[in-house]
Amino acid sequence: MKIFSDYSLNEISNILADFPRFRAKQVFDAILQGKDYADTTLPKSMIEKLSMDYILKPVSILKVLISKDGTKKYLLKLHDDNIIECVYLKQDYGNTICMSTQVGCRMGCKFCASTSNGLVRNLSSGEMLSTIAVVNADNGKCNDRNFTNIVLMGSGEPFDNYDNVVRWLDLITDEMSFNVSERNISLSTCGLVDKIYEFSKLNYNITLCVSLHATTDEVRRTIMPIANRYTIDEIVKALKAYVRENSRRVVFEYCLIKDVNDTDDDIHRLRDISRDLFCHVNVICLNPNGGALRATTRKQALDFVSRLNKVGVSATLRRSQGSDIEGACGMLRAKTLKENK
Repeated sequence: MKIFSDYSLNEISNILADFPRFRAKQVFDAILQGKDYADTTLPKSMIEKLSMDYILKPVSILKVLISKDGTKKYLLKLHDDNIIECVYLKQDYGNTICMSTQVGCRMGCKFCASTSNGLVRNLSSGEMLSTIAVVNADNGKCNDRNFTNIVLMGSGEPFDNYDNVVRWLDLITDEMSFNVSERNISLSTCGLVDKIYEFSKLNYNITLCVSLHATTDEVRRTIMPIANRYTIDEIVKALKAYVRENSRRVVFEYCLIKDVNDTDDDIHRLRDISRDLFCHVNVICLNPNGGALRATTRKQALDFVSRLNKVGVSATLRRSQGSDIEGACGMLRAKTLKENK
């Protein structure tokens, strides 16, 4: 079965060439509104024919958890019964959707629950678009855009699903689609250097974020297996190429782990890593996921950020949202899979 949301409006028009031209726009609007065939005004005969080959709604809401701070954590079911997560964050500067790019993850980072059950498969560009559609429809009128920002920071490594993510970027920013500004999209990678160079040449104006989480290759290898392939120096060189090509500030994500990456030496090494690079350091408080790693306190994290700023590093502490509803990447999915077993 094919997925309609994998296609642009022009492509759907070609697929539906035997039908009146306005039918393609009806199908495309249904995709953006998160509707299935039964919710449309398409003729029954047309639905019967199309549904034999094309899935209209590949993503549906299985469960919604609502935090006391208003954050919504979605457990979503795919057309093949796999499950993924998505988070809707209400923020003063515009609501944000944090979405997944893969079912699971194979990167193996020790601080992240997304990887606990390995990688099942990639999401298609249409499944990612439909994720946005169903969550958007659940948070207001389905024909309005009820969000401003999108972050690809959910389960999965976006650059491990490179082609589908690039295709999704074209779909989500299309003026006939959600027409999201590239500048309102952030993509987080654990540091696949070859893909950073490749992506740099495409000239997207998105914010590129790199999960650094350590200031030496030795420490990074203990918590992030990808560090056995790429060094910090190699990542920095790739990021400098991205800045040269796109004139966009890059972001280092730095999850504070007690007695692992929170020392004075780490502060000075972060200063050295940031030197001559247009970047910002986003410090994150570790979300406990049942592993051996321990979190620093919020007070210690604020002090760490303050000391970074004093040595000339642009840094802030990420606001924590949804901690009471398994808000961190992969936690709800991992819990659900464990319960189902």
